[in-house]
Amino acid sequence: MRYRVYIGPPGSEAIAPLEKDQFLFKEFTSLDDALGWARYVNKSGRVTLAIDGDDGTNLRKREIAAALNHPDEIAHRAA
Repeated sequence: MRYRVYIGPPGSEAIAPLEKDQFLFKEFTSLDDALGWARYVNKSGRVTLAIDGDDGTNLRKREIAAALNHPDEIAHRAA
């Protein structure tokens, strides 16, 4: 399983699916690792724009922020 974490500069808005190839991303084998990277990215001054997984996971900027503030919420969605 792969999860791609898309990042952008501060102030970036949500990205359209066709624009994803214009943004940096990093791949992970677990959603926990992807969220850990998202936490690091957001604390470093950049913005996590999306997390997409091969399993159909599709988290956007606001959902990621909510998951990082309330980690138990994402566990219920993934189950």
